[in-house]
Amino acid sequence: QVQLVESGGGLVQPGGSLRLSCAASGTIFSINAMGWYRQAPGKERELVAAITSGGSTSYSDSVKGRFTISRDNAKNTVFLQMNSLKPEDTAVYYCNAGVRTTWYEKYYEVWGQGTLVTVSS
Repeated sequence: QVQLVESGGGLVQPGGSLRLSCAASGTIFSINAMGWYRQAPGKERELVAAITSGGSTSYSDSVKGRFTISRDNAKNTVFLQMNSLKPEDTAVYYCNAGVRTTWYEKYYEVWGQGTLVTVSS
């Protein structure tokens, strides 16, 4: 069983920064894409940023230029550096990864439990 555990959420003032971390643990053979999603109250979950195993990244238009996704493949960890935070960034942030536990299995999706980010003065 593979688990994703997020950390780093909290309360920050507008214009501030936070860094989220997500570590995968369990029986892991390999991880391909990893990403961060968020869900604000009353809204659908949306993709914020994603990164491939080779390091290619993509971002939603709403965070481009402010957020940076990165990963440490040796530690099965993905990060989200969030700068210039705005009140509209307030949401529960979820980590997502495509993992497989053996070489002969297909990748399957795993989700973290979520971490709350609140941007408010």
